[in-house]
Amino acid sequence: MSLEIKVPAVGESITEVTLAQWLKQDGDYVEMDENIAELESDKATFELPAEKAGILRIIAQEGDTLEIGAVVCAIEDGDAPDGGTDKKEEAPAEKAEAAAAAPAKDDAENPDSYAAGTASPAAAKILREKGIDASTIKGTGKDGRITKEDAEKAQAKPAAPKAESKPAAAAAPTAASVAGSRNERREKMTSLRKTIAKRLVSVKNETAMLTTFNEVNMQPIMDLRAKYKDTFKEKHGVGLGFMSFFTKAVTTALKEWPAVNARIEENEIVFSDFADVSIAVSAPKGLVVPVIRNAESMSLHQIEKEIITLATKARDNKLTIDEMTGGTFTITNGGVFGSMMSTPIINAPQSAILGMHNIVQRPIAENGQVVIRPMMYIALSYDHRVIDGRESVSFLVRVKQLLEDPARLLLEV
Repeated sequence: MSLEIKVPAVGESITEVTLAQWLKQDGDYVEMDENIAELESDKATFELPAEKAGILRIIAQEGDTLEIGAVVCAIEDGDAPDGGTDKKEEAPAEKAEAAAAAPAKDDAENPDSYAAGTASPAAAKILREKGIDASTIKGTGKDGRITKEDAEKAQAKPAAPKAESKPAAAAAPTAASVAGSRNERREKMTSLRKTIAKRLVSVKNETAMLTTFNEVNMQPIMDLRAKYKDTFKEKHGVGLGFMSFFTKAVTTALKEWPAVNARIEENEIVFSDFADVSIAVSAPKGLVVPVIRNAESMSLHQIEKEIITLATKARDNKLTIDEMTGGTFTITNGGVFGSMMSTPIINAPQSAILGMHNIVQRPIAENGQVVIRPMMYIALSYDHRVIDGRESVSFLVRVKQLLEDPARLLLEV
């Protein structure tokens, strides 16, 4: 008796998932609750557990888009292999059968199995794409058969035939040959990437987005970090980074300018008296924005620890939907990649996002003197339907003041 394993409901707004990867192979013995596959939604990656012990029979393939409730695989009744060994070790008969079948497959794909002057499927495909007649190619395979390598070399010099029989006048209009590789590859967009694309376009089209800029002298924070970083790490077990200062500055400024922390819901503007700060993180499968809940009530070391926890989960694709939804304001740091200035796109349904950038030693005027200071450009993109110019500019100026005088963050003045 077999049991069908279906796509579980993984979130209220999720209607389909992508089968990202099989963790087990068809025919493998699996234990109950053992993870057998990874499912990827538009928000997170989930592991699919086996609902009973038995032999796995794969139905859906990697890359398939499946609706909630669709059948992914089946598990048939079967005994565990002796000594807990893998199916590959317990079934020598199947291995022998596979070994016997392998040469037949190789013969079908081996270029040397074709008659002289003909091309293997791979070579023929390349020649068709480049519009090259196989009869004009001299194969290097056995008895003159055309191999994939022959086809690849032929596509690198398509203009060669003009010297053989075509007159010079007819050959002139042909495309000039290009040296070097011109290969292309296609990858199916993941559910996460498709969702990111839709959301970004939607925000650009449906919000009155505007960006205001300022610059921050990072010398005070850098001096503070240099003075206390060893003591801070020894006491709290975590490093003192820039992100905790920015998060703390943002939460303080949001209390003074609550519209920057608001959002539109139908015909109403919703104001939050808490600050759930989303931190943009570049994960292997795309940009994700885990949320630091009630960041306004956290200390610098608490913020640093939470950032490390969320960033680690993001890199390991272990973030849950709850950890990525519900933010009220977003911070993104393009400076880690070397960005000097940018206009970040709002993370809907939020109304504003702060962009950090790289720190560059630049000359500035200070007390009537030209001095060199580590400067950072900061950008606030905001929805003009909710936030007026006075509020956006004042918010960013307040963030600048707090960062340039970090004592204000501790004294809350």
